[in-house]
Amino acid sequence: MNIYDIERKGIVAVIRNATLNTIIPIAQALQEGGVTALEITMETPKALQMIEKLRSEFANDTTVGAGTVLDAETARAAILAGAQFVFSPTVNVETIRAVKRYGILCISGAMTPSEILTAYEHGADAVKIFPANVLGPEYIKAISGPFPHIPLLPTGGITLKNVTDYIKAGAVAVGVGSTLLDTNKEVTSDYLLKIKETARCFVEKVTNAKQRC
Repeated sequence: MNIYDIERKGIVAVIRNATLNTIIPIAQALQEGGVTALEITMETPKALQMIEKLRSEFANDTTVGAGTVLDAETARAAILAGAQFVFSPTVNVETIRAVKRYGILCISGAMTPSEILTAYEHGADAVKIFPANVLGPEYIKAISGPFPHIPLLPTGGITLKNVTDYIKAGAVAVGVGSTLLDTNKEVTSDYLLKIKETARCFVEKVTNAKQRC
């Protein structure tokens, strides 16, 4: 896959602290709501098994990747488990090199102009602006000026109220965590339905915003 696949999807669900028992129903609810790019954060217990399980269960329907990848060793383990993309919260050149060595999509986290350019020049396919809510959509718009060729993917504080603004500001896609799903909540049928409906609302807003750009 490449960054255009993520751009077409528009939304990456950031899943933190799910369990092996809850990850499949959560993924199913997200998929039914139209969100088909899932990031499993690597500080989550048994994250590698979750990636393997998702890749087995949703082989052709959902894109599964690893997030909060801090070093090359973790990146390699995630890729061997089946991760189709790797997200990092920081610019770590060795991690970027390791991911690209395997031909996997790499999205490196950055905030400042220097970090953004460094990540891209060392091979990152896109740059995750994190935490995006600190500076907001206006920062995405401003930074897109000197870097129109660098795909930007803001993550952190993305909500149904501001997601349209981020897309209009130039984001190719967004990463959405707790405002899409809260893994601390009991995974009941009612909550799964809520996840599905929230996902559908995010997809609708992102789709509409991209059509207006």
